[in-house]
Amino acid sequence: MVATGSRPGSFFLVAVARYHYRVVIAKIGGILESVQDGGVLVRTDGGLTYEVLMPAYTVARLGESLGSPIELHTLYFIEGQAQGTTMSPRLAGFLTPEDRRFFELFITCKGIGNRRALRAMALETAQIAAAIVDRDATMLQSLPEIGKRTAETIIATLRGKVDGFASSRSYGTASDRGEDVAGDGATATGSGAMAREALEVLLSLGESRAQCVVWIDKVLWNEEKPADTQELISRVYGIKSGSVGLSNRTG
Repeated sequence: MVATGSRPGSFFLVAVARYHYRVVIAKIGGILESVQDGGVLVRTDGGLTYEVLMPAYTVARLGESLGSPIELHTLYFIEGQAQGTTMSPRLAGFLTPEDRRFFELFITCKGIGNRRALRAMALETAQIAAAIVDRDATMLQSLPEIGKRTAETIIATLRGKVDGFASSRSYGTASDRGEDVAGDGATATGSGAMAREALEVLLSLGESRAQCVVWIDKVLWNEEKPADTQELISRVYGIKSGSVGLSNRTG
């Protein structure tokens, strides 16, 4: 049985002894009401406001989309507190089904719980996956709460399982990447194909996949979009050499 609490963004699971209930909330849509540390509040058409935990990189990008419609692919879990004496229901939300699937793989790593995984996802899924594919423990250690031993565990556990996230998923359509969240049409739909082409060229030149994904992402999140693959690669090398500065994305 599920009871809804009076506090906005909260709901409570009431469990009866000897009975088990599985609550599945696969997707939630509504208005982005606020962005908080580690998550957001989404107000639905029915008048309920849900607190949704999100990956760190997503939270950082949603600040300018307050009041805009948003749709999240969600995962429900129970979180233990006070050494397991208190159990609280939580919703984790993701901009794409791929991000949710990667998260489900990520938390299979020893020592990576739900909250820790969300905080550690400070880079896009494709970037983290590329680091795993390349066995780039140094890059993984740059993520919040990921030390050397944990980075090695992640690589050992997930290598061979996340290649799809690092390649075909690396650059999807603009909506897949979470761009143009407010629907202003600012992002070119061809950026995904351009990015994939640029990645292939850079890899053939001996560049690290993980680092290339970071550089390409920086260029594509810039206000001034590259006109073609050649310009994208040129800007990537400009970032690498430190000769190109990027303005902040405003929309």
